[in-house]
Amino acid sequence: MKEKIIDGKSMETVLIVDDDRANIDVLVETLSGYHRRIALNGKQALRLARMEPLPDLILLDIMMPEMDGFEVCRRLKADAQTRAIPILFISAKGESRDKTEGFELGADDYLVKPVTPHIVELRVKHHLELKRYQGHLEEMVQQRTLELKKKTLQLQEKIDTLGKTEKELSEKVDALEQTKLALRKAMGNLLTIQVMPGVFWLQIPEAGLYILCGCPAEVFKHLKRQGLVHWVKKDGVVCETGPNVILLSELLVQNGGFANLSEFPVLQMLYRQGMILPGHPNNTGVKPMLMGCSAQVQAQMEYIHRGKHGLVSKEEILACGIDEETAEVMMRVKLKFAYGSVQPPSELLDTLEIDEQPVSIRNGVTVCRIGFNRYQFAFQGHTADIDLNLPPSDLYPPAYTLGNHRFRQQYFAILHRGEGDGWDMNRPSMGSIIMFQGRIYLVDAAPEIFYTLIALGIDISEIEGIFHTHGHDDHFAGLPALIHSDHRLKYFSTALVRSSVAKKFAALMSLEEEKFGQFFEICDLSFDVWNDCDGLEVMPLYSPHPTETNLFMFRALDAHGYQTYAHWADLSSYQVMDAMVGEGPKDVPAAFIDKVKGDYKRYANLKKLDIGGGQIHGVAADFRDDPSDRLVLSHIDRKLTMEEMEIGSESTFGALDILIAGGEDYVHERMLSCLQTLFPNIRLSQIRMLLNCPVIEYNSGTILHRSGESTDHVDMVLAGMVVYIESASNVHNHLSFGSLISVGNLLGEQVLEGTYRAFSHCSIIRFPTDLFRTFLVNNNLLDPMETLMENIGFLRKTWLFGEQIPFMTLGNISRRLELISVPAGVDVAVHAQGTLWLVLEGNVILCDKAGHAMETIKVGGFFGEHNYFEVPDSPWRFVAGDHVKLYSLQWLGLLEMPIVHWKILEIFERRRKYIRSS
Repeated sequence: MKEKIIDGKSMETVLIVDDDRANIDVLVETLSGYHRRIALNGKQALRLARMEPLPDLILLDIMMPEMDGFEVCRRLKADAQTRAIPILFISAKGESRDKTEGFELGADDYLVKPVTPHIVELRVKHHLELKRYQGHLEEMVQQRTLELKKKTLQLQEKIDTLGKTEKELSEKVDALEQTKLALRKAMGNLLTIQVMPGVFWLQIPEAGLYILCGCPAEVFKHLKRQGLVHWVKKDGVVCETGPNVILLSELLVQNGGFANLSEFPVLQMLYRQGMILPGHPNNTGVKPMLMGCSAQVQAQMEYIHRGKHGLVSKEEILACGIDEETAEVMMRVKLKFAYGSVQPPSELLDTLEIDEQPVSIRNGVTVCRIGFNRYQFAFQGHTADIDLNLPPSDLYPPAYTLGNHRFRQQYFAILHRGEGDGWDMNRPSMGSIIMFQGRIYLVDAAPEIFYTLIALGIDISEIEGIFHTHGHDDHFAGLPALIHSDHRLKYFSTALVRSSVAKKFAALMSLEEEKFGQFFEICDLSFDVWNDCDGLEVMPLYSPHPTETNLFMFRALDAHGYQTYAHWADLSSYQVMDAMVGEGPKDVPAAFIDKVKGDYKRYANLKKLDIGGGQIHGVAADFRDDPSDRLVLSHIDRKLTMEEMEIGSESTFGALDILIAGGEDYVHERMLSCLQTLFPNIRLSQIRMLLNCPVIEYNSGTILHRSGESTDHVDMVLAGMVVYIESASNVHNHLSFGSLISVGNLLGEQVLEGTYRAFSHCSIIRFPTDLFRTFLVNNNLLDPMETLMENIGFLRKTWLFGEQIPFMTLGNISRRLELISVPAGVDVAVHAQGTLWLVLEGNVILCDKAGHAMETIKVGGFFGEHNYFEVPDSPWRFVAGDHVKLYSLQWLGLLEMPIVHWKILEIFERRRKYIRSS
């Protein structure tokens, strides 16, 4: 069979083996860029696989008549002629034993039907590139070997006959060194791949180092999606590839998100790669490594320690109000998971602190700091530079794409927002949203919760609080996003879990544990009783887990009695719990485990289960006889097995389970409350006049108002999120519930300066400008409103106050602004406690004490944040770059707004690092 020729190059040949014509048609269309051979059964496959020219790759089904795919693979791998052809199984058989058998037969990959064509195309391309690379390397080695043999013979002949001069010998040595260099280059030493903004993959195969540079939330899922992590078979053991060293960012927080969340990448190295598992081929005695600046390395080690174990002593458990007997049993449970002792993280991980002087990592590789958050790696005379700074306008992107959804508020309903786990690259981790009486609550804070809420059309300002089950990162890492609010969200959990989470949060942030209460309103709940949470009844139940965990039952009353939702994350299997039971001093009493099992089997109208399996998660089989009306199976990174499908249901992102339907208009209630807060002394009849205006809904991505256009109305955001964009000034701010849009019409402005765009599905109420102006005039509010709007217009364009700060709060801030002018070259006195300065006109130069310029603070920027923290001797000077106008804002209450507190802290830490690095 003659191969097709395109652009003078022969197309690679793919043999497709499947007895289903429909599957073949899809694969043929997907692989249109290759020459394709088709086999409908195993015998045809063997014949076509041996036909010259041999295929470059084989896509092989398993379930075929007469001869299945496993037998075909076995024969091909036994034949020297076809042994080297890569084989990719594509089959509906997706159980672990099937994958294991496939890899044991010599398959290179295993895809479970149904498969996405794009994934098939990427996998085929990846394996063909590996084959070409291997062939090229073998050819190079053979060629260099032949050359070396030939030159060696020539050298020997000349020695035997004429002898060799010193110069000739030197030339031969140089030739050998060039061969070594060529082989090193072919290995891809110091190859650098950008995973996403601010994150890179750096590999030095010759030194056995694969370095993950930057470690934000769910970075493992990004590595997996880019093919940098995949399943392989090593010495007969199936395991994952991945990094063995992590380089941490100098900044914990970049652009509002955590830059260092190494818990799951470390777990992946230890367990999924097998670097800690006894007898595993990857357990060579070399530990995974964390490296970076001293402060972040130490903080991450303590954060990993708290994330792995939670509370680390019986005394810490007792401090949460747990009685002596129960605390003793809880500690025994913890030690069972920890194999007898709570080990310090240094037993699991190596660390390396980096400064300006090169330090050795391993095997001849060195690293040094060459600037703020910038590093240089060196090996064999070559270098690679890494910059971990996230560009100012960028955020760490999510690992998956979520559709946009719109829903109607219900009296009591459950909105599903995850059902994957920390390893599932296609779905968010397990979680729920509780809707009750017009209020919205989260159950757990999975990574990328900000993007999840956007996809659901929910703004963070609409969240009343969070019910938290435990502190593992797939339930914890979204907490920073919840701080993006002007008020503290309520934090509901038992004191046991709250203490564990607060300690981990404090370790991560290098803060005092008490700071946790400055970001959240603590609402401790009691175990095993119904707690009143804003009218919703909630019962926490203890669940055995390596870190402190409570399950939640939620219930509300209607005409038919109580309707109940149970959120079971995270669980332990009966087999794991039974193994803990005994009568010894380190065993768990049987009665304790019996109570846990009884709690697991409590009746609920809807129950969501963790069935992740293994040593620290539940299994579906334990709930085969559960009395609940409906089970939702979750917390997995795979498809359900047939057995699991008989036990429980699946749920999709954005699905809504209504337990009690709502008859009230909750949006109308929110509008009324907002307007009464905005205009507290105005008669209700006047407010209702505004409420009679139309409510308009916009789809995500829709432009509400363009820059430069005139409008005849004023809008107020009711639900979802709107962004204000002013590209010339690099302004990109989020507007939440209660924010007013196009208010410039009231001040006589003819056109809008910026563009307003729906960031998610959103709703607004539209007030005609004439009506709104008349309302203000009739109530003597126009002049105060004009003054207020000028200040608010400035505040909205600032990075500090332009995001998630409601109109009412901005008004409160604007009334505290005091205008100050400073001549060029004069130092600004910034020693007043609890005072911040905002640049209105001109610019201010941030200098160190020696007068060296470190940063130019432009219009909308701020300084003086160190006054809010304990800095006995300020290391900064602030000099007016030209004649500058400033707003002085003296208000200790700024730190009571979590998002402002967070941003002030981020800038404070960044500027403090500037000084340290100067």
